[in-house]
Amino acid sequence: MQTMSTTTTPADPPTRFEFTGPLLPDFVRLHARWYPHKAALIDDQVTLSWADLDRRSNAVANGLRALGVGKGDSVAILLESSVEYVEMLYGTWKAGAVTVPLNLAVNESGLLLMLQDAAVRVLFCSPAQRERLAARLDEATSLLPDGIIVHDGPTGGYAGWRGRQSPARPAVVIGDEDPCNIIYSSGTTALPKGIKHVHRRRIQSIHELALAHRYHYGAVSICAIGLYSNTAWGSLLCALLVGGTCIIRQRFDPPAWIEDVERYRVTHTMMAPVMFQRVLEAPNFRPAAVSSLQAVISGGAPLFEGLKRRVMENFPGCAVIELYGLTEGFMTTLQPEEAEGRLASVGKPVRGNDYILLDDHDQEVPWGGSGEICVRSVHWMIGYHNRPDATREASFTDRDGVQWLRTGDVGRTDQDGYLYIIDRKKDMILSGAQNIYPADIEAVMLEHPLVGEVGVIGVPDERWGETPVAIMVLRAGSPPAEAGTAQAICAWTNERVGKRQRIREVRIVTTLPRNPNGKILKRELRRAYIAEAQAVARATGPKENR
Repeated sequence: MQTMSTTTTPADPPTRFEFTGPLLPDFVRLHARWYPHKAALIDDQVTLSWADLDRRSNAVANGLRALGVGKGDSVAILLESSVEYVEMLYGTWKAGAVTVPLNLAVNESGLLLMLQDAAVRVLFCSPAQRERLAARLDEATSLLPDGIIVHDGPTGGYAGWRGRQSPARPAVVIGDEDPCNIIYSSGTTALPKGIKHVHRRRIQSIHELALAHRYHYGAVSICAIGLYSNTAWGSLLCALLVGGTCIIRQRFDPPAWIEDVERYRVTHTMMAPVMFQRVLEAPNFRPAAVSSLQAVISGGAPLFEGLKRRVMENFPGCAVIELYGLTEGFMTTLQPEEAEGRLASVGKPVRGNDYILLDDHDQEVPWGGSGEICVRSVHWMIGYHNRPDATREASFTDRDGVQWLRTGDVGRTDQDGYLYIIDRKKDMILSGAQNIYPADIEAVMLEHPLVGEVGVIGVPDERWGETPVAIMVLRAGSPPAEAGTAQAICAWTNERVGKRQRIREVRIVTTLPRNPNGKILKRELRRAYIAEAQAVARATGPKENR
């Protein structure tokens, strides 16, 4: 019998090209393919090329998958800044998992709350961090049996574990709407707020930031803020997105920072205002040492006008760009070309962002007025992880059904729509039924030649309800404070502020508490001031009747 042969009809050729835009892990692969030998990361110990970073992050991803980490699982990093930290970030993303960078300054209880809230499966940490959590790690019940990986040297636990994994590209497909990170804004309460982004929105934020801050293929950035900070990710991810190089340092040391800028011909950096101030005050600072800088970005706290002028004058040929932004997702920038006559402004929204101001009755305020800043962004978070209550509280829907995010910041605009930050809504002082914004008083005090840093807080007052008090640090190089110095600064300030803004007293301290982004922790200042006042009251006894 003759057998009929069968043929397979070829599939119809496609009639359109399908393409999904690359996400953060894809850029590592692409840069490694086309620029394998170019430096991607530099720290105190090693320089990693793009090919090195791709292979190492692949190995991390494959190792996580072998441990049992699946798509959407959380992987936490509790570690000092290093190139290995970046390997862990990208390796986690390549595994389809969610990165949870943890603030090293958070106490043990706060860290455990975060590990539990994010249901962390694997924890990368240093020996010191492993030791301080050792007594309580059994409370993190979501951790896998081998889910603690300690980075303890070039041949130790993490390095040895990574070296045993395949460097091949992991077979994991990551979608636009897959979760990318959970970044905690606080770990000191019973209900931490984890800010959750998805991959497409996260890469969109880095695109916009890189454009606004003038990054390019030849960019060399320096990151001296802990990599658990979203501000640090600005310096890191922008440089890596464009195929540049990022220098990573474990801590911020102004003289060493200046040496790094000169040695590596650094072009970009993003820092908090206090860091720029300390660079300018460093004994080895000279404009020629930072002449390679093309753009410096200030964020995390207001860059007061006097300091901004000093940076502009001492960083020759450099674009000084102020950023106002939220980890939740929103950015404005004031570009140098529009700064003349409005140095105190934080500018206008970057591409794809928008904002309005609301009064105390949730009515929109026209330009020229002030109110709470509410924002929309192409890259905002999808919500607070496991906190629908906090997500609802942060949401505002206008009369047209458009959703906005409440920032808790109070701002004003000029007639051209440029934004000026007045203060945090929660930091506002209510004194005798009058609103007092600490930032207004702080801006005046920073003009005093002895005032280097200052935080103004509201403290209880029997007559006014609250009254302002200033906690300050002397400017570097100032003579030691003498009896009467604080009183003299207090009197000088009260001569220059409005009658209702006058401060009760000035206290001089050696340091002010700050978060990783450089913001002064007003709640800690207030707590310490009230505790001291209560201790004095107990020691002196009740006031005599007069």
